[in-house]
Amino acid sequence: MPAREDIRDYLRREPVSILIEVVGAEGSTPRDTDAWMLVSERAIYATIGGGQLEHMAIDQARRALRLQTPPTRMNVPLGPQIGQCCGGYVSLDLTALDPQLACELIDRSDREMAARPHVYVFGAGHVGDALAMALSLAPLRVVLVDTREDELAASSVPRIETCLTAMPEAVVRDAPAGSSFVVLTHDHALDFLITAEALRHPDPAYVGMIGSKTKRATFRNWLSREIGQPELFGRLVCPIGGTAVKDKRPAVIATLAAAEIMTAALSWSAKANQLSISAPAGSSSNSAPISR
Repeated sequence: MPAREDIRDYLRREPVSILIEVVGAEGSTPRDTDAWMLVSERAIYATIGGGQLEHMAIDQARRALRLQTPPTRMNVPLGPQIGQCCGGYVSLDLTALDPQLACELIDRSDREMAARPHVYVFGAGHVGDALAMALSLAPLRVVLVDTREDELAASSVPRIETCLTAMPEAVVRDAPAGSSFVVLTHDHALDFLITAEALRHPDPAYVGMIGSKTKRATFRNWLSREIGQPELFGRLVCPIGGTAVKDKRPAVIATLAAAEIMTAALSWSAKANQLSISAPAGSSSNSAPISR
C-alpha cells in the first residue's frame, strides 16, 4: 500500500500559488539550485532553506498574490544586511503557477521521489515501527515489510510504503542498487534468511540486523554452514545503531540506526553521482530546473 508525500494534494488545495526556485547559489548558502517551494496565501509546500531568505521570498510571493502583480526575481546577498550569516549570494526566480507549470512540477516531483534511496525495514514491531517513523522524515523511499497483516495494519507511520508478503527475501531480490536493508523481524530464523539474501544483493548501501554480540556470532556460524559464503559477513552491521550507547528502548535504537542508515545511503548516492559525471552527453538530471 503506497503512502508518500505528494505535490498533487497541495495543488488540489492551493491552485493559486507561486513557484520559488533557487536558480543561483554562490558561496555559503542554505540550499543549492535543486531547491524549490510553492507558496499560496495560506500554505507552503517544500522549502528553499528556511531563515530570513525564505521569509523574504514568501513575503514577496504573497504580496504579488494579494496585489495580483507579476512576481519578480530576487537577488539576495546573505549577510548582516538580512540577518543571515551564510555569507553567500542567492538568486530566486518567482513564477505564477499555471496548468502547464503545475504539470511540470508534478513530473519533477515524481522524478525526485523516484530517485530517492530505497530503505527496506523488515519487521513492523516496536523497533521497526519507530525506525520507519524516524526514516520517514528523511529524503528516502521507506518500505516497511512484514509477513503479518495485523502488524502492518497497526502501523501509522506517514509517508512510507508497506509491503505484506509471505516471502520477504523476494523483496530483497527485486530491490534496486543502492538500497538499504534493515532486518528486525519477530523471528531469528527469518532474520537470518532475509539478512543472508541482503548480503548477497549485488550493490547494497547498507545491510543491518538488530541483535547482540551473541546473535552476531550465531549468524556468522549459520552463514558459513548454511550459505557457504562467510566472506559476505563483512558487509553486515550488527547490532544496528552502534554499541556506544547502551539503551534498548525502541526509540533510541531507531534514532541511532536512522542516522547510520542515512549516512550509508547518502555515501552510496554520492559515489553514484560521481560516476554519472562521466555519463554520455544528453543525459539529464533528476533535479533539472523547470523548463519554461
